Amino acid sequence: MKVSIPISGFDPTVVSGCQDEFLKKIQHEYGIIVAMREEYIHLNGGEKKVKEAAKAIEKMLKNIGNEINSTHQKIKNVEEKDPTQVTTPKKLVKAKSTGQVEYLKAIDDHDIVISIGPAGTGKTYLGVAKAVSYLMAKRVERIILTRPAVEAGESLGFLPGAIEDKVDPYLRPLYDALNDFLPYDRIKKYLSMKTIEVAPLAYMRGRTLNDSFIILDEAQNTTSMQMKMFLTRMGWRSRIVVTGDITQVDLPVNIFSGLIEIQHLLKNIPGIEFIYLNEKDVVRHNLVQKIIKAYEIKNST
Repeated sequence: MKVSIPISGFDPTVVSGCQDEFLKKIQHEYGIIVAMREEYIHLNGGEKKVKEAAKAIEKMLKNIGNEINSTHQKIKNVEEKDPTQVTTPKKLVKAKSTGQVEYLKAIDDHDIVISIGPAGTGKTYLGVAKAVSYLMAKRVERIILTRPAVEAGESLGFLPGAIEDKVDPYLRPLYDALNDFLPYDRIKKYLSMKTIEVAPLAYMRGRTLNDSFIILDEAQNTTSMQMKMFLTRMGWRSRIVVTGDITQVDLPVNIFSGLIEIQHLLKNIPGIEFIYLNEKDVVRHNLVQKIIKAYEIKNST
């Protein structure tokens, strides 16, 4: 006997358990074949055992549904009471400066937020935390993280491996941020199901991204055309966060940064908010603040 149980709307990592622990348990206890794919749990075996297993799974899904609704409400209540903090499965993230508070509030209040500031101000970190929070609360269906793969001092063509290996160093900071907020097994499954996507900016061309939380990191290294291409990917019920440091542009000297351009081009459009962070918002080692300040003084003289 074959039975397929729909799991649409459920987090597959929660349904299957850590390393598919729950599915393996059902398979072992009832002596049937259990597989999960395309938003269904498929059962195959003797009629009696399949029916018993199906009842156990349906009961489990009901319990998960109740827990999910309770968790979503808790996240909503926490962040409505205190919008300066973000709830994720692994940690509670709190804004540590006035600029960071404005940044988090802007993401909730605007469809597009452009965050500009030096390294260490939490632009990417808080953006990814917010994206994970939105996904857990089902305010979006997926997260898309992207960066331009700009060759800062070395050529991709001379790096070993396939194109995926060559762009991986550029995308690694985005994976690092995800690891802070989600368990590894869940990240792995989300990536395999495209619930979370981490990709070079070039992969965004020709797409329309609905129900998504989309982050463009290191945006100072986009060209004008790349920035236009990215921003026009935005679909219905989506949020876009653009982050970058306009003092760290790695583009050739004859190419103008798309991030610098949109400061003037888009500044008066309702629904788009610019947040400027500075050395006071740096949350890394206190020497980082002093280093940034020293460079600012050098560049101003």
